[in-house]
Amino acid sequence: MKRIRHVEEEIAARYSEWKMRCPTHLSIGQEAVAAAVGKVLRRDDFAVSGHRAHAHYLGKGGNLPAMIAELYGKATGCSRGRGGSMHLIDLSVGFEGSTAIVANSIPVGVGLALAAKLKNTGQVSCIFFGDGAVEEGVFYESVNFAAVKKLPVLFLCENNLYSVYTPLHIRQPAVRKIHAMARGLGLESCDGDGNDVESVYQITADAVNRLRRGNGPQFLEFYTYRHREHCGPNFDNDIGYRSEEEFQEWKGRDPIVRYEAGLLNDGAISRALIDDFETRIAAEVAEAFAFAEASPFPDAADAFINIYAKSGS
Repeated sequence: MKRIRHVEEEIAARYSEWKMRCPTHLSIGQEAVAAAVGKVLRRDDFAVSGHRAHAHYLGKGGNLPAMIAELYGKATGCSRGRGGSMHLIDLSVGFEGSTAIVANSIPVGVGLALAAKLKNTGQVSCIFFGDGAVEEGVFYESVNFAAVKKLPVLFLCENNLYSVYTPLHIRQPAVRKIHAMARGLGLESCDGDGNDVESVYQITADAVNRLRRGNGPQFLEFYTYRHREHCGPNFDNDIGYRSEEEFQEWKGRDPIVRYEAGLLNDGAISRALIDDFETRIAAEVAEAFAFAEASPFPDAADAFINIYAKSGS
C-alpha cells in the first residue's frame, strides 16, 4: 500500500512539469484493494482493469520503471509509449491490460477465464472495475455468460461512491446494493470494507479458493474512496460535488494509516522498520522516474508497427 501511494503521490507532484502528456487517474485512498488482491492472486492468474489502473498493475507485480516510462510516452514503457496511464500491460505477471473505456475490459476478463477453463490451467481471471461500470450493458452480458459457463472469474467492484462528479444515489436506485444485484444475476457475492486491508485479503482469498474449486464466478464489492479528483493530480472538494465533511470522514479511514497504527499498537512492526520501508520505496520510485526521464521516445517510423499484426505476417 505504501509503495502504491508513494508512486502516485510522486506522479501527482511531477504532473505539472508537463512531461506526462496523458490523463491520469489516481487511486490514492484506495490502495488496500489492489495490494490485498495482488497478494492473493498467483503470478500466472489473469487481471484486467479500467482507467484507474496504476494500483492494480503494481499490485499484480507490474514493472514500475516501465509503468512510469509509459506515462512519459517513452519507448521503454510497458505499452512502448503508445498507451499512457490508462493503457498498461505486463503479460509476464498476468496483467492483461487496462482501458480508458468504462467496462470495456470486463468481457476481456471473461474471455480469459473461458480460455483458462477450456485449457484446464487452474488460473483465475480478476476483473477490476468501479461502481459506474455496472451501468453499462456489457457488464450484464459478461456476467450472464460467466454464470452460464461457470467460469473462474472474479468480478471485483471498487465502489468509491462517484462516477466522475455524480454520486451513486443519483445513478442507481438508493435501495439497491450492487453485490446483491449481482447475486440475483447468478453469482456468489459478498461485500466488505475496502479500506481494511486484512479483511479485503481474507474475503478475496475465500472467493479465489471457491473459484479454484470450480464453484463458478464470484462477485466482490468493496467500499472505498478516492482522495483526489476523478482525473488529475489535484484535490477537488472546492467544486461542490462532495462535501469537506464527507472527505474528512473517509480520510479518517485511510487504509494505510489504519493498518500502520494497528500494527504498531500490536507490536507487530516497529517504527524503525516502517522508516526503512519508506526509505527503500522512495529510492525505488526515484530510480523509476530517472529511468523514464532518460529513456528515448519511440521512433516515429514505428508508429504503425504492431497495430494488428507484425509487418509481413
